[in-house]
Order: sequence, then C-alpha cells, then structure tokens
Amino acid sequence: MKKDTIIIGFMLFALFFGAGNLIYPPTLGIESGSSYWAAIAGFVITGVGLPILAVASVSYVKNDARELADRVHPLFGLVFTSLVYLAIGPFFGIPRAATVAFEMSIEPFTNATSILLFIFTTVFFLFVYIVSVNPSKMVDRVGQYLTPILLLAIIVLCIGGFLMLDSVSVNPADKYAETPLFTGFVEGYLTMDAIAALAFGIIVVNAFKDRGISTQKGLIQSTLKAGLVAGIGLTAVYTSMGWIGSKMASAGSFSNGGAILSGAADQMFGSFGALLLGIIVTLACFTTSVGLVVACGQFFHKLNGISYKWIITIVTLVSYLIANQGLNTIVSVSVPVLTFIYPIAIVLIILTFLNKWFDGSQAVYRGGILLTVVVALYDGITAFGFEMPVVTSAMQNLPFFSLGLGWIVPAIIGGMIGYLTRGACPSSR
Repeated sequence: MKKDTIIIGFMLFALFFGAGNLIYPPTLGIESGSSYWAAIAGFVITGVGLPILAVASVSYVKNDARELADRVHPLFGLVFTSLVYLAIGPFFGIPRAATVAFEMSIEPFTNATSILLFIFTTVFFLFVYIVSVNPSKMVDRVGQYLTPILLLAIIVLCIGGFLMLDSVSVNPADKYAETPLFTGFVEGYLTMDAIAALAFGIIVVNAFKDRGISTQKGLIQSTLKAGLVAGIGLTAVYTSMGWIGSKMASAGSFSNGGAILSGAADQMFGSFGALLLGIIVTLACFTTSVGLVVACGQFFHKLNGISYKWIITIVTLVSYLIANQGLNTIVSVSVPVLTFIYPIAIVLIILTFLNKWFDGSQAVYRGGILLTVVVALYDGITAFGFEMPVVTSAMQNLPFFSLGLGWIVPAIIGGMIGYLTRGACPSSR
C-alpha cells in the first residue's frame, strides 16, 4: 500500500503542478525581500495545506465536491461548484496556463506582441482541443515523464541560483512589511489549488477505491497520506521558486513571476537555459490545460447532458479568447474572484471535517457559509476597485479585517448560530 500511496501522491502532484505553482512564488520572493520566510510560510498554508485538506474532504462523500456543497443547499451546490469549475477552467486556470507558456517560451527571445500571442495561443489551443476530444491515456503518460523532467529542471535552476546568483537582502514591499505571514496566506489563494482540489479530489478517491480501499476511514487516511506526498513536492517547489525570486531583487524589474524565472535561467545558463525551461514549462502547461478542459467537459456534461464534444469546444474557445488578453490582465481579474471564492471553500472544507460534531446539520453549514459569503463578496467587490465607504466603515470593525481575513469571525459566529438552531434544519448527511 505504501507504493500505491506514493504513486497516487505523485499523480496528485502532477494534477496540481501548473502555471500558478511557478509564477506566484517568485513574485512573492522578490516583493517580500527580507521577510521572505514568513511570507512563504503563509503561502504554503493556503497553497499546500488547504489543497491537501480539500482532497481529503472529498473522501467523505460518494460522488464529488458538489455533494459537499449540497450540504448547504442544492442550489448553492450547483452554483458554487459550477463557479469553481469555471474559475479553474475557461475563465482563469486554462488561459493562465497558456499565457505562462507564452511568456516563458517566446517572450524571453522576442519583442513579444499581441500578434505573436495570438499565433502561439492558436496553435496551443488547437492541440489542446485535439487531445481533449479523446484524451485516452496520452496525458497520463506524458505527465508521468514530464513531471520528473520539470522537477529536474527546477532542481538544476535552484542549484544554479544557490551557486550563481548573489543573495541581496532588500526591504519588503509595503504589503509584506508588517504582516508577511498573513499576506502570504492570502497570496496563496492565487494558486487556485484548493478549489482545484475540490474538483480533482474524486480522482484520488477513485484511485484508492480501485486498489481495494472501501471504508471511509481508510479512504480518508489514504488520501491524506497521498496529499502529504504531493504536499512535500509542492512545498519544495514553492520555497525554491520563491527563493530564486528573492535573489533576483537586484536584477531589475519584472512584469510577473514567469519573467523572473526566465530572467534567472538566462542569467545563470544563458539563452539555452531560458529556452529549455520555456519548452518544459510549455509542455507542463499544455498537459494541465488538457486535464482542465477534460474535467470541465465531464462535469458540465454530467450536469446538463449537453454533448461532451460541444462543451469542450466552448471551454477551449472561451479559454483561447481570454488567453489573448495577456497574463497580467488575467491575473488582475482573477484576484477579486478568487478573493471571493476561497473563504467559502475554506469554510466548506473545515465544516466537512467537523461534520460529525454537529451531526451534519444544514443549519450549521448555512449559518457559517452565509456570513462568509457576505464578507467574501465585499472583499471581492472592493478588490475589483469599487468603493463602498459605508460598508467599509462597518467591515473595518471585524477582527483580522486588515489582514484580509475578516471573514473568519463571521464564519464562526454563523456556524455557532446554526448549531444553536440546528433543530430547525435536517441533517445534511
């Protein structure tokens, strides 16, 4: 069983390993400066710890993450789960993967233009669509070889960074100056791994079921162990990439994390190093995109019965159109949406693990989620740049509000109110 756990853990790592794993830690490293270790610790909590718990939470149900969300209300389950798939799929996850591939494989060697991005994404998504129509085992096989190669390239990059990059301690940017741990915690939302885990968790659970594990206790323990394997790999990647970013602080300004890594590879190994990294990352982003297109196709086909082929056509086309807006635009728009989604996902995951303590009462789920939604919606709207002075003056009284975690106390209060009134709602089991 130990061997199976390691194999499935590597599979889970491959599912998570995408664009966000590479572009955000270097940016955190370069911005946090001398506060790097505190910042990356917070980042790992949401970028590694939460995804592991999210995968394990799916082992508590028979089907998929929608069954977890249905514990609040079937309509909430439909809307929230659909929003999760749209976020990790055509709206942000897939376009981000394509643009990261472009910025790390094409942009370092040319004067990147919108025309070049258009040509690159046209070819990229054409192949994504072709493979997604009948993925078979191709993506799995490519991933089995690609992930170790990519990890090897990262190891070489990190060793090069240790030997060849000067360590410069710089003052942290404003947002990291006072509370780097909590800032890193919120920045970890951007990986999207915790909400992706809600979608991918059933894959891990089914893999263990195929290996003869049938009891809920056994599935929970096995998914946690596999998550630990994946978590060790993700932690190593995040801390290494962030560390490289911290060492590039004196090398100039960069538009995003992809540019930082390309610059580091070029500085250490010349144009060949940047080219090799770009090619490997492009392949990794390609397989990630195929996996997400297939996941979205299967989910929405099951949801509404529309042809799988039509759904992946729409998903690929929307992803293609959004990808041509550029990486920085995608990132800037995704931040408010993820700021809204993540607190809800966190509370849902935590309530799943506490389920037996309140006998699965819907009142607890509804109370905790409702007040979380109120604060998360405010955070998301203000992250878009909309000003709400009256609401802000009230929200500022919430504990942890200045840390971007104002939803925590309302979630607890809502859950407690639900617990005290749980006789009015049936069990969600």
